[in-house]
Amino acid sequence: MTSRVRASHLLVKTEEEAKELREQIVSGAKSFEDVAAMVSLCPSGAQGGDLGFFGKGQMVKPFEDACFSMELNEVSEPIQTQFGWHLIQLTGIEE
Repeated sequence: MTSRVRASHLLVKTEEEAKELREQIVSGAKSFEDVAAMVSLCPSGAQGGDLGFFGKGQMVKPFEDACFSMELNEVSEPIQTQFGWHLIQLTGIEE
């Protein structure tokens, strides 16, 4: 069972923007880190969106649920929280 995950994310205001950015990332046109640094509304954007490792109960529920259901290096579909719309890239898993 996964005890902790490491994720990067970017935060934008609209689902449409998140979808457009996801397409650029998954097509290989831009790296997740570069996009996060350019557009993310979260301070973590300065580090390419890296949030480090975290366990369950440390992030808001929709964000956490997405992270703990993803495969390594996967880029999520847009996830909505009270902060806005996120794209998440899972970068590490600890059992």
